[in-house]
Formats: sequence, structure tokens, C-alpha cells
Amino acid sequence: MKKVFLSLALVASVLTACKSEKKEKVEAKEAAKVEAVADLNNVAVASSVITWQGEKPTGTHNGTIMLKEGSLNLKEGKLTGGSFAIDMSTIKVLDIPADEEENGKLVGHLSSPDFFNVAAYTTSKFVITSVEETEGKLAVTGNLTIKDVTKSITIPAMLTTAGAVTTLKSEKFSIDRADFNVKYGSKKFFDNLKDKFIDDLIEMSFTVNTKA
Repeated sequence: MKKVFLSLALVASVLTACKSEKKEKVEAKEAAKVEAVADLNNVAVASSVITWQGEKPTGTHNGTIMLKEGSLNLKEGKLTGGSFAIDMSTIKVLDIPADEEENGKLVGHLSSPDFFNVAAYTTSKFVITSVEETEGKLAVTGNLTIKDVTKSITIPAMLTTAGAVTTLKSEKFSIDRADFNVKYGSKKFFDNLKDKFIDDLIEMSFTVNTKA
């Protein structure tokens, strides 16, 4: 009996730990007014990447999305602004081998009108509207556009420079896809989904490098 209680306690502690590791969503607010952003086109898109992870009752999927172009505006080593065009046609799934049929099916579904409707909305965008620095960490606020919806979000990030390359790297954060009209399998739009729902939160992170 003692072993049973110990096992239950261990399971509970693991579940609690897993639950606490899930990143809270960033609040989506009304889009902020955007000042003119200098188009420097100084982002190295080949080495910059966005990672994503989605969850459902039966498991998770994760992958990447690449940038189409971007600018990091810097002044005396400080981030002052920037904008990034996200190429939605580059959605990849990494947890299923690329040569398996299920990989292509999932990429196709994510690209379909059920999710991001890539044929109609090929590009998403993030435009920085303000940057605050506290103890070496940045709170980067910007307008995120997905499909036909633009919301202001604040992302925790770090800025580092090595040689001629400056890197803006975010911590993991979660957005609520329902805020951006991505409806498939969402409890906020559909009833009686039972265990067929998909979590509204998408965990993301990004690494943006400047050209050398």
C-alpha cells in the first residue's frame, strides 16, 4: 500500500510539473499605432526561424516556419524597432518523418482554410511598436497579423551580438489562435467536440539573426 501511495505521489508531481511548464499565453490587445519602420532588409532569413508546438488530447505536434524578409532596427547596440514578414507557405512538421504520408497531410491541413488558409494569406507579419528593457531582458511589443486579424502582443526576448551578427531570440510564449480567427477544433467556436478538440494555445519561439 505504501508503494502505491508513493507511486501516486510521483505521478501527481510529474503531472504538476508538466502543467507548470506550459507557457501562459501572451495577451492579445487592440493593435497599436505604428510609426514608419525603416526597411533595412538586414535579416538573414536562411538562419532565422520560428518554432511552434500545438497540443490535443492525444499528443502534440511541432515544427517550424521561416521568414520571408525582415528588418532589425538597432541604435548603439539597442533594439529600437523592426518588422518581419513570415512566409506561411514554409510551415513544416518536425515530429513526423518528412517522408511519411501523415506529415504531408498535416502540413496540408494546417495550410488549409481550417487553419491558416495559406492560399489567401501567404504572409503573416510582426511589426515592433515598442521595446522595454529590464535587467538585460526585453519586452518586445508589436502588432502580429495572422490571416485578416492584427493584435498587439508583448514577447519576452534577449538581444545579443557576436561579431557582425546580432540575434533577437525570444523565450517560449503562447498565443491564442482563436484571437486570430483560427477556428478548427476550438472549444471557443464549436460545442460537443469531446476529446476531438485542439488546444487554442500555440507555443512559439523565434530566433532572428541579422546578416553578417
